[in-house]
Amino acid sequence: MIVPAVDDLAEHTSIKKACGLLVRSPGGHYCAKQPRMHGPAPRRPTPPNALTDEEQAQVLAALTSERFVDKSVAQTWAILLDEGAYLCSVSTMHRILRCDGATGERHRQATHPARKKPKLLATGPGQIWSWDITKLRGLGRECWFQPYVVLDILSRYVVA
Repeated sequence: MIVPAVDDLAEHTSIKKACGLLVRSPGGHYCAKQPRMHGPAPRRPTPPNALTDEEQAQVLAALTSERFVDKSVAQTWAILLDEGAYLCSVSTMHRILRCDGATGERHRQATHPARKKPKLLATGPGQIWSWDITKLRGLGRECWFQPYVVLDILSRYVVA
């Protein structure tokens, strides 16, 4: 209801002055005049200088080749540039690797064998003991008791 009033008043003055007289922000006026968009946002058009699929495959092949597999993207780009081959920018190389799911560490990572939990087998009493310690507050301000207990695993009796 206020949008037509601003438009009528803007015929005699500017939109800024009309919005000021009717206590309306000019940004809110322009936003109210635009039609509402429903559904997903339209796709951004492909820029004219975008790499073709063949060029992207060539960049990906260079980045994953045996020669550059242990090098960072910036190192690969610099080495290729020193040789006179400019494939694309560093950020485009990162974008191509991200689309291919090849981001992350590019050099070989050390693999460690999985740690095995020790398994203890007691065939008789007194062979394997386990211990525990607990802190208990005493009667004084900084008085603590620390009782220890040592258990025999097989018989479950307190040893010490």
